[in-house]
Amino acid sequence: MKQNIIILIALLISPFAMLQAADKPNVIFILADDLGIGNVSCYGSDKYKTNNIDKLASGGTRFTQAFTAALCGPSRALIMTGRYAFRNGSTNQDACMKMPIAELRLAQTFKAAGYATSAIGKWGQLPGEPNEAGFDDYLRFNGSGFYWNKNKSKGGAYRANGKELKLGEKEYMPDLMHNQAVSFIKKNQTKPFFLYYSMVHVHGDIQPTPDSAADSKDLYSDNILYMDKLVGKLVAELDTLKLRENTLIIFMGDNGTAKGQDKLSTIGGRNVSGVKGTMLECGGLVPMIANWPGKTPAGKVSANLVDSTDFLPTFADLIGTKLPENVIFDGNSLAPQLRGEEGKKRQFVYNQLASMWYVRNAGWKLNQLGELYDMSGAPFTEKLVTVDNQDTNAKAARTTLASALAQLNPAGGILDTGDGTGRHASKAAKKPAPSTPTPKKNPDPK
Repeated sequence: MKQNIIILIALLISPFAMLQAADKPNVIFILADDLGIGNVSCYGSDKYKTNNIDKLASGGTRFTQAFTAALCGPSRALIMTGRYAFRNGSTNQDACMKMPIAELRLAQTFKAAGYATSAIGKWGQLPGEPNEAGFDDYLRFNGSGFYWNKNKSKGGAYRANGKELKLGEKEYMPDLMHNQAVSFIKKNQTKPFFLYYSMVHVHGDIQPTPDSAADSKDLYSDNILYMDKLVGKLVAELDTLKLRENTLIIFMGDNGTAKGQDKLSTIGGRNVSGVKGTMLECGGLVPMIANWPGKTPAGKVSANLVDSTDFLPTFADLIGTKLPENVIFDGNSLAPQLRGEEGKKRQFVYNQLASMWYVRNAGWKLNQLGELYDMSGAPFTEKLVTVDNQDTNAKAARTTLASALAQLNPAGGILDTGDGTGRHASKAAKKPAPSTPTPKKNPDPK
């Protein structure tokens, strides 16, 4: 009799549990490395083809004004914390590793809502280990551009769920990462899960992919194609497991295109303004796509401003959990926009690297030096507006953005003690990344 009662209770609870799981979307956050807008065909790339990523865009919403920090560590810190660098201390690459691990709230937010969590890929620019930050499952490596076991400085070492491992001579790290992602999804397919998938592609040192021809003359294109292939394979797995309808996929670049690849990363025959590591437009303007079948509007192109601090409050909103009330978060929830609703739109985004920063709205940018830029020609040009310019719109923009900067007060927060580039913590002064356009290096072809 007692056993029958237990079975009956289980049968009653089970549908309720399944309903709860269905109310909470699975979330996969794919972060490509050094992938700028000029490397993605749905953003107008002249040279590179990304058919699977384009399918995510055509079936979801493509954002054209998504901004993040211009280097990988500070960019990841924004995503993980929902807080600006002058609050969490992530002003340069080395400083990111010294942040208090309690700042990394992304996985903890999902765990509080009953999610299984996994972090796969690049982690070395963040403090501690993924499991210490709330990830149940992980595969992580230090540094960037970890493809094959051919780099003596890396030694092929990586760590997966507490085990110290070494990449085999014929193993390809991006494939290992994909396999671990699929394994995690299969293991947790009956409950909500969050996958933070920090890809190797397309960070240098660019190497042949398993699909590269022996005599390939364009390994960079090969790597973009392979990255796109892995995205397609992951989506196909979700389809096979019948999880696609209840899975939100965010695809994003962690910063702009790396220097050296930018000359070929044109859009409509034009070079974009800025590369990775600079405070020009495309140092921090990145591709971002949201795809959630039946929820995000299909084929929509949104010019709404997006800031990397927005992801933490967005996810908390979507999964029904709250962020700590005694902590200042800088993000704005995009959940309504992902559902096709109007929602609260950002009035400006803030971007920082070292002691360089700016605020930007739909048409103007104001930096830490008080320089105002007309961004109507972005992402190709940005025009410096002199202080004595009497144009009504320029004057209004300067006033509005100066007020935003005064409200944020980055100079009153944690100051950068690095070398000025955002790359290193050394106090030795080095020439900072440019904050103003350089016409000779970034021509605007007619």
